[in-house]
Amino acid sequence: MFKTIKNDLPASIVVFFVALPLCLGIALASGAPLFSGLIAGIVGGIVVGSISGSKIGVSGPAAGLAAIVLTSIATLGGFENFLVAVVLGGVIQLILGVLKAGVIGYYFPSSVIKGMLTGIGIIIIMKQIPFFFGYDKSADFSLDAISVGSTLVGVLGLGILILWQQVLSKKGKIFQLIQGPLVAVVMGIIYYIVTQGNEQLGINSSQLVSVPVPDGIDSFLGQFTFPNFGAIGNKDVWIVAFTIAIVASLETLLCVEATDKLDPDKNVTPTNRELLAQGVGNIVSGLIGGLPVTQVIVRSSANIQSGGKSKMSAIVHGFFLLISIILIPTLLNKIPLSALAAVLLIVGYKLAKPATFINMFKLGRKQFIPFMATVVPMVVTGDLLLGIGLGLAVGIVVILFKSYQNSHFLHIEDKSNGQHKIKMTLAEEVTFFNKGAILKELDNLEENSYLELDVRKTRFLDHDIIEILEDFAHKARERNINIKLNSERGVVENPDSFIEFFKLRPKAA
Repeated sequence: MFKTIKNDLPASIVVFFVALPLCLGIALASGAPLFSGLIAGIVGGIVVGSISGSKIGVSGPAAGLAAIVLTSIATLGGFENFLVAVVLGGVIQLILGVLKAGVIGYYFPSSVIKGMLTGIGIIIIMKQIPFFFGYDKSADFSLDAISVGSTLVGVLGLGILILWQQVLSKKGKIFQLIQGPLVAVVMGIIYYIVTQGNEQLGINSSQLVSVPVPDGIDSFLGQFTFPNFGAIGNKDVWIVAFTIAIVASLETLLCVEATDKLDPDKNVTPTNRELLAQGVGNIVSGLIGGLPVTQVIVRSSANIQSGGKSKMSAIVHGFFLLISIILIPTLLNKIPLSALAAVLLIVGYKLAKPATFINMFKLGRKQFIPFMATVVPMVVTGDLLLGIGLGLAVGIVVILFKSYQNSHFLHIEDKSNGQHKIKMTLAEEVTFFNKGAILKELDNLEENSYLELDVRKTRFLDHDIIEILEDFAHKARERNINIKLNSERGVVENPDSFIEFFKLRPKAA
């Protein structure tokens, strides 16, 4: 890991500046203490990062769990009771890891995963636009509600990031070591200090990062909350625990799949080990007052895009979060949110490039429809799981429809002498989903036809299909349709029973 520190250290700084506002924002959206989001970020970096087998994945509090956390705190009667569910959820994840349930993520099509990435990118952009302009939500929507100072910092930060990425990063090692996001954030701090008190160009405190500032060690330790294990007998606590375990595990596995696709070094993350790491992380986070953690795509993609090469970047970013809330909370509170918004806008754009839509469209409807079915619900509702669920459902429907279409090949070989000679070749696997298509073709055969049914390449033939063929054989005699069955066992003219034939046929259902 230490061999790649020249790559991992700059990346960890970028991930730190991306993670800091996300930890606070997710805690706010979850109706939890702001400090709980920072705890989850620290645990996700140091604890999960140390155990995980992922080289570039970064864990922390997840936006996808915010709605669940918000309702669960109210349902369970307080944050302390909710923390019990977080700990139990971590234990359940450990069990899932031991049972090797990590393979679940492999069953999601790439179109859905790409849709998830794109949807998250668009959501990031939409969420950051108000911060970029320092928009005052309490005012009516007008130019007066936009902060000139915040907008200037956002535009300058965006310019620095683009310049760094397109030009300066190629000019020397110093520009690779000192990343653009760090410069953009430092510029924002300097701007705030210089313009402080200026009514026109200054930035209000509501448009700055806000982290708790402890007076001493006692007040710092006083920010930690501990679970009330007296609530462990409450059935609702167990329901929330299982919900957290399943949802967090699913989000993690999808993020692992997506992150591995983004990784330029094409590392493959051991998914069962990842579940174990997430389980330990949630146990620790719950015990000391943190939100549930998952591997998260925003921080992971920021890590990749900043050149992270090993898990050291995730671990170091966790230590940066810890050090910052202990030593420099006052300095952190001078960072304009618009500077961080500029960083996140670049991250969002890289996830949701227009070229992605074009490429998915070119791949055809089988890829484009599930892709859009994932993106649109995510963007409209902001619900990650809803988008993934609908995308997966549409993907399954598309696969079934294609399976329906491709169950067989039909060839009309000869129409002379008043008899239609038709060859029907069945696919390698024919299931009950193909019943409608095959039945339609058989019913459409004309009287006095000659049907050659080729099953030589068929390795699985559902019993439902065999019953259709059995019924057709009886109807064929009435319609004067002759059948030749061409199989691995040879050729049979007008078989007496398809059911008996396929009972004896090797490898048939």
